[in-house]
Amino acid sequence: MTGELIKSFYPRIEVLDNEYEIPQLARKRRIAVLLPHDYYQTDKKYPVLYLHDGQNLFDEYAPYGNWGVDKSLERLAQQGIGDVIIVAIDHGGQLRIQEYLPHSTPRYTEAEGSLYIRFMLEDLKPMIDRRFRVLSGRDFTGIGGSSLGGLISLYAGFKYPEIFGNMMIFSPSLWITEEIYTMAKAYVPAGPTDIYLYAGGMESANHYGQVLRLDNILQEKRKYDGFDVIFSHNPSGQHKEIHWAEQFPLAFKWLYFHKY
Repeated sequence: MTGELIKSFYPRIEVLDNEYEIPQLARKRRIAVLLPHDYYQTDKKYPVLYLHDGQNLFDEYAPYGNWGVDKSLERLAQQGIGDVIIVAIDHGGQLRIQEYLPHSTPRYTEAEGSLYIRFMLEDLKPMIDRRFRVLSGRDFTGIGGSSLGGLISLYAGFKYPEIFGNMMIFSPSLWITEEIYTMAKAYVPAGPTDIYLYAGGMESANHYGQVLRLDNILQEKRKYDGFDVIFSHNPSGQHKEIHWAEQFPLAFKWLYFHKY
């Protein structure tokens, strides 16, 4: 009707800082949050999902495209799904590989992944917990990313099961370190845990087999009460943002709403 306001379901995007200090690495980084569209009209508390490669999540100028997280959240909110706060952490540009690398390898000797995750746990998460209305417990705290971002998310989830109860893992770069499989085998969930694992069939010659190997290890964890893992596969999926964009709403719904 004329004069009637059209309700917006688009998430509120707030850049917390373009140069947020990472003391563990002596660097600065843009940190943004995507809040539910009605965040400031409610007093609800929300689960939190931390995602890496922030430049590729919703920036229109991203050189390789983006996940369209903002647009997916808008569509999901129209369906009554979307009460989650997303924290987008930009990558380090030329330093991206070493920041997301959990273990040193003969090819890559500078591994700063453990310092990067320490930054998340010691500085970033406490700040988010103080500044926003969040459900801060492990059952409501997720981590995720693609490629190397998926690898460092696995590392964080396996090493700190008391912190992360949800993992969104797209096309993880498992080829880079054999030790991630060792961590997976030793991993014991610290409570109910959901892992959404994805691999495309056109990423590389060995990629699908590597992710399948990881999935087989994780399937054994079903013996733990409350543990669940799903392996999604797109036979024509390539190692590109466009395919991770397709997976995001599927993973988001499964991780946060499939039990309700």
